[in-house]
This record gives sequence, C-alpha cells and structure tokens, in this order.
Amino acid sequence: MTSITTLGELKNSGYVSKTVRDEMRDNLIVRLRNNERVFSGIQGYEESVIPEIQRAILARHNMNLLGLRGQAKTRLARQMTELLDEYIPVLASSDLNEDPLTPLTTKSQAEIAEKGDDTLIRWIHRSERYVEKLATPDVTVADLIGDVDPIKAANLRLDYSDERVIHFGLVPRAHRCIFVINELPDLQPRIQVALFNILQEGDIQIRGFQLRLPLDVQFVFTANPEDYTNRGAIITPLKARIQSQILTHYPRSLDISKTITQQEAKINEAQRDAVQVLPLMEDLVEQVSFEARESEFIDQKSGVSARLTISAFENLVSTAELRGLKNGDANTKVRVADLLGIVPAVTGKVELVYEGEQEGPQGVALHLVGKAIRTRFPQSFPDPELAKRGKIEDPYVKITDWFSVNQVEIMHSDSDIAYQEKLHMIDGLEEVVDRYVPDAGESKLLWMEFLLHGLGEYSLLNKHVLENKVSFSDLFNNLFSPGEED
Repeated sequence: MTSITTLGELKNSGYVSKTVRDEMRDNLIVRLRNNERVFSGIQGYEESVIPEIQRAILARHNMNLLGLRGQAKTRLARQMTELLDEYIPVLASSDLNEDPLTPLTTKSQAEIAEKGDDTLIRWIHRSERYVEKLATPDVTVADLIGDVDPIKAANLRLDYSDERVIHFGLVPRAHRCIFVINELPDLQPRIQVALFNILQEGDIQIRGFQLRLPLDVQFVFTANPEDYTNRGAIITPLKARIQSQILTHYPRSLDISKTITQQEAKINEAQRDAVQVLPLMEDLVEQVSFEARESEFIDQKSGVSARLTISAFENLVSTAELRGLKNGDANTKVRVADLLGIVPAVTGKVELVYEGEQEGPQGVALHLVGKAIRTRFPQSFPDPELAKRGKIEDPYVKITDWFSVNQVEIMHSDSDIAYQEKLHMIDGLEEVVDRYVPDAGESKLLWMEFLLHGLGEYSLLNKHVLENKVSFSDLFNNLFSPGEED
C-alpha cells in the first residue's frame, strides 16, 4: 500500500479513511481478541488503570490521566501510538497531515480540484503521529492554535483575510494524531478556553478568522492533583468536555515496585558482574519509598515518584562498586551500610513539610532508611518489642550482653575480610541468623549485618551514623557518660 503515490492510485486501491479514534478502537479490539499485551513495560496497572484506558478507547473518548508524579502517565500516553495504523496516506503538500480523500483546507481542496487523480500523496508512520506539549504558564494561543504570519502574507502578496496567511499551531498540525498536553492545570485559563470548540466541534478561531476545520485529534491530558490547589486548575467547562478521567496510582505491592525498579534502573553488565545485590537489599530499597509515602515529614500531596527507588537502586549499586574499586576487589556484595549511599537519591525527590524541614533533608532520608529496616525486620526475626515486654523469649540477649563491654564500627570502605571479621566476633549474631534464616547461604553475612541494624532501630543497641561508618554499642552506656548519673 505504501508504494501508492497519487490520489488516483489510492482511490483504486479501495483505501477507506478512518478517524484516529476508530483506528485505535479497531486495533485495540484485534489485540484483545488475540490476547496480546497492549501496554508493554507498565507494571501494576493490569487490573486498574489499563482497563480504564481500554474502556475510554473503545468509547472513543478524550481522556485525562490524573495522578501524582512518577506514575507512568506520559509513558502510557506515548504507547497509545501502538494502537494506530502502521501507515496512513496524507497529501504531500500539506502541513496538517490532511487525508487525501477528505482535505481540510481551501488550499488543499484547490490543489485536488486542479490536479485531480494526479495529486501527490505520501505515507507517514504511526511514530510520526504523536505530538506532546508540556503546559507551562508562558504557552500562548498562537502556540496551540496558530496566528497570522505577516511574513507569509508579504511573500505571497496575500491579504490578511486570506486563510493561506495563517501559521497553524500544534493542535491543527496534530490532525489525525494523538496530541498530549502534560500538566494541564498549569495552562492558563484563557488558553484552556481555546480548547473548548476543538474538543467539542473541531472548530478553531484565529484572530478575525472563523475557520471550520473538522480536526481529527485524539486528546490525552495528564495532570497532577497537587496542581489543582497549588498552581492552577482545570476549568470546569474543559473538564466537562474530557469524557474520561482515569486515576493512576503508585505500586501497591513491594514485588511490583521491585519489578519496575529492575526494569528501569540503568545497571550495565559490568556493574552486574562486579556487584551482587541480594533480594533482601532489593526489598529494603523499595521499602524506603513505601515509608516515604506514609511519612509525616513528607508532603503526601506532592507524592513520591517511582524515580526515587530507581535512582536509589542505582546509587546502592554504585556505592558497593566504589568500595570494590578502592579495595581492588573484582566483585563484591551490597551491604546494609551501603544504604547510606542512597541518601542523595532520596533528598532530591521528596517535598518536605515544615516538620521535615526542621529535621533536614539528610535527616529525613536517614529516618526513612531506618524505618525501612524496622518494617522489614519482624518478617525474618522475632519482634524485639515483644521481647522487651516479655511476651516472647528474648533471642537477642547474648548479642546485647556482648555489646555491654564492646562496640563495633562498620566502615563503608571495609574490605570483605574486615567486614567478615567484625561480624563474626559478635557473640550470638551468627547463632540467631542460623536459627531464623537457616537458608541464608552465601547471604549470611548480610543477614548478620541486617540483624545488627534492626536491633539498633528497635533500640536494643545504640546505632550512630556518620558519613563513612555506622557504629554499634551498648544502649545504656551511651545514655550515661561518667558523672551524668549524679
């Protein structure tokens, strides 16, 4: 079909024009009947967001994807191009992707009237039929709809009343395309008004021109609920013209979050060969973001993007990699202390409330890491709170007794041998791991260190974090220095 180059050949081929919405609907139906995946690389939306989008497409609706930052809204919109036909014909001379069988502008209609079946056409791929615009306060009507071009009028010696002097904006140029406006509430209300007739009637108005261009555009908007209160709003008449509003959400389970992180994290083969990340550490990184989404220090209306865990995982691997490079090790394993290396990934991706500002970005990040360890700890070891209250036998007595006269510092730069020696010298540590994590295998040292951090988070030990080390000591010896008892 793409070998056809003239209007006459196109007519003889039996080609039938479709609207964008009909293309998407028909291709979606084919995929669903063939049990093909519609959106690839999108995790956790299989039973929630994706069915809502599919219903909107089947209903031929414009849609608004409403959700907090980092919820794959733009990725969903971009993948909708896969539901378009692979190629469609357009008039070769047109800037607006005009259908050769139903031209929009008087210029194209005049060309077809003059050349007839010899009118040239070309074919465009579906990847060229996606237009995206980030809504910012400086966006103008001219940007979206168009304006009179005085240079064109002068060059062509045309009056300003002639339609041919118009320079069309993004929306008309998205004719027969998917047009995405990201962060819609940031668009000024007067600009939003300009979209009314396009959504409802397909009409546009540019200065004194009253144009009736039956534009064929699939609109997809994205918006953040925070914008409705802090920066702007979607005006009510425009919301009424967007037929489907679809709510996105963050991963609802640790496993889904891990899948997203492993899929998106940029870890090359050399790093994977040099650094081994055990499942426990993957869980802890994900748990940090879950804790952040419930933290009283963080503005929950702003959200905590999935980018936090992706960046944090990349930082975790690079922290261990750096230690291996400095120690001359060909490979190494990620340690719990390496979680301190993810602090930069956390501090830049959360909005703090007043209490968080008082704590400081780094303090909040360390707090979240500690909370993640504390949450994960009872899933593998007996709850220290129950042991404190005498509800269960305390399996940690031997460890805490050892710390009554000793202390340990886990350095970021510790070699594997030094790391192993420090953990093995603590009485009772390996014994507890053997008892409650009998299948630890090659990850036993990691579990021993995790046990140490967990006891610190539950205040059975004193845990003190510095820039390049974590020290553990007896809790009560650090509460009272000599003379303070008096």
